[in-house]
Amino acid sequence: MKGQKKAAYVSIALDIANKILNGEFREKQKISGRSTLASMYNVSPETIRRAIVLLEDMDVVNSSRGSGIDVISKAAAEKFIEKNKSSRYISSIKDEIRDLMQQKKKIDEQIQESFDTIFDYIERFKSDTPYTFIEIKVTADSKKIGKKINEVRLWQTTGTTMVAYRRKGETVISPGPDYVFEEGDTIVVIGSNNVYEKVYEFLYS
Repeated sequence: MKGQKKAAYVSIALDIANKILNGEFREKQKISGRSTLASMYNVSPETIRRAIVLLEDMDVVNSSRGSGIDVISKAAAEKFIEKNKSSRYISSIKDEIRDLMQQKKKIDEQIQESFDTIFDYIERFKSDTPYTFIEIKVTADSKKIGKKINEVRLWQTTGTTMVAYRRKGETVISPGPDYVFEEGDTIVVIGSNNVYEKVYEFLYS
């Protein structure tokens, strides 16, 4: 937690210094107070206070209670940026990247688990029941695009049940009555006796 807070206030201080350097904040200009900056950066006032202290230590800005924050020196802002291009700051960025990669790995694993679950489900039903699983693509020609599955009465019309669908790489199992047909979806349904023909006619006639 301490490393994350430090990275946050250093990052904010660097961002303010960059704004001074590129002219967004000018010398002798009064910029927002701590509470406004806290809202802008979506952090606590304490994090902003620590960021401003860093800038004050190098005479980049000056702050006083009740009168806001004054920009003192563009040259000092440049020196602050150079000083803080340190291995410690780079290390914090590396930690953030590593955390994001771990999150991505978890998401990829969850997607794979969903695929494994649905395909295992399909294989078990293929061998254990007289029902047939089929997959069918919903193309632009479908008459059901934009409609909810309970509105078009899939089960009542075809005698089949939709157990999953894939959309943009994501597999959703047991989508429920509020599922809306979209172009590009691949739907997975279960039924008996000419399942493909029934569902194809349902989608396109």
